[in-house]
Amino acid sequence: QVQLVESGGGLVQPGGSLRLSCAASGNILRIDTMGWYRQAPGNQRELVAAITGGTTDYADSVKGRFTISRDDAKNTVVYLQMNSLKPEDTALYFCYGQFKIWPTGIVSTPWGPGTQVTISS
Repeated sequence: QVQLVESGGGLVQPGGSLRLSCAASGNILRIDTMGWYRQAPGNQRELVAAITGGTTDYADSVKGRFTISRDDAKNTVVYLQMNSLKPEDTALYFCYGQFKIWPTGIVSTPWGPGTQVTISS
């Protein structure tokens, strides 16, 4: 199995920045996709950003403000740099991924436990 652990959430003022990290561990044969979803109270979970190979994808609401990237040394770690944060970015942010597990090649789609991001003055 594959486990995901997020870090980097917190409380910041509007206009501020945060960087979230997600580290994957386990018997990983191949990483297909890693990314971030978020869920605010009363709302459905929504895709924020994803990285698949060299391709990135963003929700319209975060384009130009958020950047997803992979660690150069450890391709099992992804980051979400969040700039120009707004109160509506407040949510529980979840890391997710799609992996093939060694040695069977079975697909695993784990979720992290989530990290809270709160934007408030």
